[in-house]
Amino acid sequence: MTDAIRPVPPTAAACPAHSGREPHRLAPGGAARAAADARLREDGAVVPVLLPGEVPAVAVTRHEVLREVLAHPEVAKNACHFTALRDGTVPPGWPLTLFAAIEGMTTADGADHRRLRGLVTQGFTGRRVAALRPRIAELTAGLLDALPRATDADGTVDLRRHFAYPLPMSVICELLGVDPALRDRLHELSNLIVGTAGTAAEVLAANREITALLTEVAEARRADPGDDLTSALLAAREEDGDRLSAPELVGTLLSLIIAGHETTLNLITNAVRALCTDRGQLELVLAGRASWDDVVEETLRYDSPVAHFPFRYPVRDLEIGGTLVPRGTPMLASYAAAGRDPDAYGADADRFDVTRRPAARHLSFGHGPHYCLGAPLARLEATVALQALFTRYPALDLAVPDAELPAHPSFVSNSTHVLPVRLTG
Repeated sequence: MTDAIRPVPPTAAACPAHSGREPHRLAPGGAARAAADARLREDGAVVPVLLPGEVPAVAVTRHEVLREVLAHPEVAKNACHFTALRDGTVPPGWPLTLFAAIEGMTTADGADHRRLRGLVTQGFTGRRVAALRPRIAELTAGLLDALPRATDADGTVDLRRHFAYPLPMSVICELLGVDPALRDRLHELSNLIVGTAGTAAEVLAANREITALLTEVAEARRADPGDDLTSALLAAREEDGDRLSAPELVGTLLSLIIAGHETTLNLITNAVRALCTDRGQLELVLAGRASWDDVVEETLRYDSPVAHFPFRYPVRDLEIGGTLVPRGTPMLASYAAAGRDPDAYGADADRFDVTRRPAARHLSFGHGPHYCLGAPLARLEATVALQALFTRYPALDLAVPDAELPAHPSFVSNSTHVLPVRLTG
């Protein structure tokens, strides 16, 4: 611990985050992400930003400070602490409200969070995840078989659309017992919710529709339970008989659907980009001098699937990294910026290196009580997918320079919108 967070006495003269500092406007990053993140880090460990709707917030950009923020007992997740949302300053229909208001363990604190996480953990066990490996391998093989048929006339295929997306989406939907016919629509709605460039009307409509769809999924599993996670969540109860409420169950399903495929989709996409951009790193892996686990961990550090994750709130005025953050200020966890912090990863933090053995463990899955419950599944899917992909197509390469790939329209989700490749280089 670096003691980067201190309570602020009423008489303290700490500098507020937005005092005399021009706030950054967050935008989709793409190839420009690294440069934008470097500017954020240069501005400080805690940086003023403006969210859509001109809502002021701060981004925590440096590894050690972010690590403390993620686990600090006076930094909360529950939106009851979000001052501007509570007092009506945030405009009606604000597109990012869902990140704050979703019911479930991702926005709960303390005993309530432990209760919800405990109920979810009863169904989402390590044994259940490990048992998925054969099915993940089977799905991966089928998608690889189909790639040549998806190739365009110019010899390119969008690997994001035809491989990186359907694998984790199929896995999480099978895990939850979701009808395959709903998968593409759930992905479209997830994109609207995670994308931060949509209008308030679009995001609100997507929120209503995805909530209705997942309510139908829950009711179908309630009427006809199966060997799936939704049925297990419906059956889970604490010793005192407590269960997930209906809104908590739908909120949990929503979190699992979005986090269960969007982050892995980005992880696979970003790993392929990095390996194709630096073929020497790929050769190290193919020669057995580094593992696919190494590729996944370095990708998580170097190009985190999540750029700026909303929200956390100080429950009192805190000095964080030398900056006063008033109680109730929305805070973003800037995982992509922290992943390339030279103070944590050295002067070459901007270099993708599968042989890197950093003293600091990346924070892309979080830290502390809210550490990502799905991290083992994401790691399993990515390692199986990448190994099978480059074993089948070792000469696979980008069809356009990495710098020309269009950014995914979100400052939360960090990846490219498409990934055109040639299977034979």
